[in-house]
Amino acid sequence: MATKKPTRAGKTVTDVHRTGKRIDAIHHEGDKRLLIPSQEEAGMESDNPVVTAKRKVEFPLNPVTTRGQDPELYWMNKYGPRDDETRLSVDIRSLYRHEHIEPETLIHRLYKIRKSESPQNDMFINETFGNLLGGVDELDKPKQYYRHAQNWRNRLIQGDSLLVMTSLLEREGMAGKVQMIYIDPPYGIKYGSNWQMRLNDRRMPEGEPDDALSGEPEVVKAFRDTWELGIHSYLAYLRDRLLVAKQLLTPTGSCFVQISEENVHLVRAVLDEVFGSACFYSCFLVKKKGSQKGEYIEAVNDYVLWYGREPKEEHGAKFRPMFERIEVDAEALSEYKFAEIPGGSSFAVANAVTPSGEHFDYRLSPRRLFVDFPAARLFRANPLTSGGERKNQSLPYRFDGREFFPGKGNCWKTTVRTEDGSVPGMDRLRDANRLIALESTLRFKSYLDDFGYRRLSNWWDGLGGAANPIYVVQTNAEIIQRCMLMTTDPGDLVLDPTCGSGTTAFVAEQWGRRWITTDSSRIAIGIAKTRLVTAKFSWYQLHDESTEDVRQGFRYKAVPHVTLGSIANQEPADLEILFDKPEIDRNKLRVTGPFTVETLQSFEPMLPESMQTGTAETEDLQRFTDLVFVHLQSAGIKNGIRNENAVFTRINPLAHEALHAEGFYTTDRGEAKAYLHIGPQFGTVSKQAVNEAAKECRIRGDADWLVILGFRFDDDIENRDVATKHGSFIVTKVRMHDDLLQEGLIKKDKKAASFVTIGEPDVHPEKQKDGTVVVEIRGLDIYDPIRDEVKPRSVADIAYWMVDDDYDGSSFIVRQVFFCGGDKDEFDRWKRGLSDLVKQTTKRKVEQTLKVEIDDEAFDRLYGFRSHPIPVKKGRRVAVRVVSQFGEESTKIIWLG
Repeated sequence: MATKKPTRAGKTVTDVHRTGKRIDAIHHEGDKRLLIPSQEEAGMESDNPVVTAKRKVEFPLNPVTTRGQDPELYWMNKYGPRDDETRLSVDIRSLYRHEHIEPETLIHRLYKIRKSESPQNDMFINETFGNLLGGVDELDKPKQYYRHAQNWRNRLIQGDSLLVMTSLLEREGMAGKVQMIYIDPPYGIKYGSNWQMRLNDRRMPEGEPDDALSGEPEVVKAFRDTWELGIHSYLAYLRDRLLVAKQLLTPTGSCFVQISEENVHLVRAVLDEVFGSACFYSCFLVKKKGSQKGEYIEAVNDYVLWYGREPKEEHGAKFRPMFERIEVDAEALSEYKFAEIPGGSSFAVANAVTPSGEHFDYRLSPRRLFVDFPAARLFRANPLTSGGERKNQSLPYRFDGREFFPGKGNCWKTTVRTEDGSVPGMDRLRDANRLIALESTLRFKSYLDDFGYRRLSNWWDGLGGAANPIYVVQTNAEIIQRCMLMTTDPGDLVLDPTCGSGTTAFVAEQWGRRWITTDSSRIAIGIAKTRLVTAKFSWYQLHDESTEDVRQGFRYKAVPHVTLGSIANQEPADLEILFDKPEIDRNKLRVTGPFTVETLQSFEPMLPESMQTGTAETEDLQRFTDLVFVHLQSAGIKNGIRNENAVFTRINPLAHEALHAEGFYTTDRGEAKAYLHIGPQFGTVSKQAVNEAAKECRIRGDADWLVILGFRFDDDIENRDVATKHGSFIVTKVRMHDDLLQEGLIKKDKKAASFVTIGEPDVHPEKQKDGTVVVEIRGLDIYDPIRDEVKPRSVADIAYWMVDDDYDGSSFIVRQVFFCGGDKDEFDRWKRGLSDLVKQTTKRKVEQTLKVEIDDEAFDRLYGFRSHPIPVKKGRRVAVRVVSQFGEESTKIIWLG
């Protein structure tokens, strides 16, 4: 029988010698996070004392500079439209848990166990995949929100980064909790920024005119110009987020901002004003991939600016030195200028005599040096003196029949004589063949193989762009990795307010750091989620395997560093830790740890009487609705099908609680009328609000279409056909893009697809012969307002779909996931990686009682539209969540018993 050993929280794992590799993840069980509401509980926190205590927060615009006295960068609207604002006011919004994802659980479904007569079968599943649902958040009373501590789960948050960071700061008390922040904002090149419009297509033809793209969602402009004041809005956008981000940093924390040469000077000035110029630590130059072409000289590098929470001179930031191996190339031979061959003779590599007798400069062909002299050792002649006079070190030293002096006011770096009669350091260097006479100077021979590494400088070459990018703008993981390993330790918390494809989260997961990442784009969140769910990592050996506490760090490769001092003092060489070279346990495979997908929302009903009060808040609300109307008349409503777009010719506001406007658009039959219900700016469209709007629309009876506009909808809101005494009208959910939330940064742009109809999933449960149920997705229904038709849309428009096959009505736990819209080759590689994991198991000793292998049928279902079998039991609910290629999301609840 396989032996067992205790692990975290009493969990046991089967001895890997008997069962092969084990799948595991890092859980950060020693860290906590505060309980927040789930999406299903949105609004229940409204009476919580933490919520009622403060609705807004203000930050000083100049935390370290005094306006009019200190140098500062000035831009339009820096201090507001009237140039008199001194503080940044930000709404405090709630974050809601939208999904719980544990990749271990999902992978469990992809394996099967061939049973034998052994009671270990069930135990093996638990031991191999862990207690997957242990620690899943249980709902508590609303008064315990923001008070009750729960086990840590990493966080993927959809929402504007300014509001998200403010919520973390004020609702969850995370000031001073983040060790590193990495920001990769839009570089500002033409300000054609931020959003990829399909999960499965990041292409953007260069030079393609906007008019050619406006009606074709398959090839949309991935970066859209939505910022009214250009560089001025860009700097205000960045300044505001840096002000909040700074408050989240620990006293030893670091903030990195990646930027191009176009605006690096401006961004550095903004960082100086937020952090203080004394908190500038370094500027890294990162060479970009490939050659650059241009009429003049093109830049070949980007920049990463490093600022600490505390000043550099006070050694405030946590720092772990990084090293890179010295490659024997022309650069290395320019530093290590001498070569020594067996027998002790040496020569300068720049003017050497080859074995054939010719003179040759080996810097021109470093490889040839080791062809001509295979045993050659490169070295450099380092200075052997330092400033200052010392009794036993400022004496002349005799070497090779010559007498050498350290020079006036100098001394040798080690002793010429000793008081106790022990061997002086200079003699030890001589005996070790470490001295070399160059003209009138005596120097120390430092061999390349004394260490073979050099400290990382601020010039980062050889990194290039992201490998196999899945997002239109994707940072090279190596850049983030270097920043992270320099300034954090395992278990530290990392924040990226510019998530993109989730590279920072991916790197943090790989290196055992906790992470929070946020993005306003649902496309980015969807891509990051898929990437994290399917990620697999090597298992790095923990420093303390008995507790499996990642905060104790990993076991790293350590390299001896022979120095003048270690030889002269006859001491063991110091060991340099290579923090990017952890020891790997090849009997384990690691997957992404548990994380939550979260949203930013709150209940904010828009009442007609509130529009008349004239307060600042109602003015903001009126400005928001006006902005929606402007975009409906410029961009219209798209349904995801080529050239099908309803643009409103005129919109008339209505003073009604449920119907906020009437709009007119052109159809094949002439002009048609629609009623508009606008959901809350920061909240969810509720089922009750939709019912009230439909009721009023039925009473009026003079419209063919009821448009429900919102950023998020209750799960049970469906598109439907409503009958009236005058005929019928269509109720359609329309998703507003999050860029409408970014006040002051949106300009009227007819090419900005800010409104997209949400397809209704056609979901059918099918009973199987064995009594289980399989859920099948048969397509999406999309309303075409131009032709007044409800059309089936291809299932190919589904990016992925998820199932909670035991939904409790309060938290959506992803227990099944299907990547039907993804690259099958990509997931086949994932499958092969998991399959290789169990091959070693099946080759173990014959007395092994279990055989674990990939369930090919389950894997085939990963790319399809049919779920894994679901057992039927009384009261069982199944939640099916479908995400389209455009980031549209819809959830249906099915009762099985």
